[in-house]
Amino acid sequence: MILVTGGAGFIGSNIVSALSDRGTPVVVCDRLRQGDKWRNLLSSEIADVVPPESLEAWLDRHGSGLDAIVHMGAISSTTEPDVDLIVDTNLRLSSTLWGWCAGTGTRFIYASSGATYGDGSEGFDDDSSADAMARLRPLHAYGWSKHTFDRRVMRAVREERMVPPQWVGLKFFNVYGPNEYHKGGMQSVVSQKYAAAAAGEPVTLFRSHRDDVEDGGQLRDFIFVDDCVQVVLWLLDNPDVSGIFNVGTGTARSFRELAEALIAAVGSSSPIEYIDTPEAIRPNYQYYTCAKMERLREAGYDRPFTSLEDGVTAYVQNY
Repeated sequence: MILVTGGAGFIGSNIVSALSDRGTPVVVCDRLRQGDKWRNLLSSEIADVVPPESLEAWLDRHGSGLDAIVHMGAISSTTEPDVDLIVDTNLRLSSTLWGWCAGTGTRFIYASSGATYGDGSEGFDDDSSADAMARLRPLHAYGWSKHTFDRRVMRAVREERMVPPQWVGLKFFNVYGPNEYHKGGMQSVVSQKYAAAAAGEPVTLFRSHRDDVEDGGQLRDFIFVDDCVQVVLWLLDNPDVSGIFNVGTGTARSFRELAEALIAAVGSSSPIEYIDTPEAIRPNYQYYTCAKMERLREAGYDRPFTSLEDGVTAYVQNY
């Protein structure tokens, strides 16, 4: 049995679906509230749904039956103003689960983020040495919370404290795909611009505010959520692999290319237009991200990653 925190969320629900398809008993920890987030679980057979505030009590009663915790639950908004809430959810809960897994011998796979790299001036190498991690400067509280937990994990490993039998942090880059509809303004550009593209209306992108980058030329490492799920499944199948790993494609593509792939996938002739980037987010806006993927490959992961065009087409046409 596997527990997936954030299991009704974006990446988490796709992991739950894949585990359900395998016939693995899976427990979801999440808050469903009054929206349509529950629909992300429609295709899955689940053993239980546990609210986060009841998780510790649930673990006390049922945790002996767990093989692993896949911890995807987090405040993932890069514009969330309540830093205390971010600390409670992204740092304290993660630390509690790490300690429980270490004490009970339960495997622990958790979501970190490409946001830990900040503006990218130190590169995007998932080097988890103390010196390399100390040089990173995340741009917002979400990235800082993920980086702080990564550093806490690596200190425990270096100091040879009690750790889970398998421990993995996954630095997800720009993920897109089904089940992100509840995320509002944090949805991928594909999801946000689909309706306009499908209607043949202009697809708007942020204008560049740097002389050396053309409009639409801002680059990201876009990764289809199915690829993220495959990495998690591979790790569950390979319990001897531990570490902090990037999860991207290793290729940077432009927002203009993303919009072109979307327009082609829906079969429209929408023009691409540019609007000013809101001033409030300009100081923390990233113009380039690209995951170095050598460490995950060296660990043994050999599946190819989905191309931007194939991923966008699959997302648009299947969902």
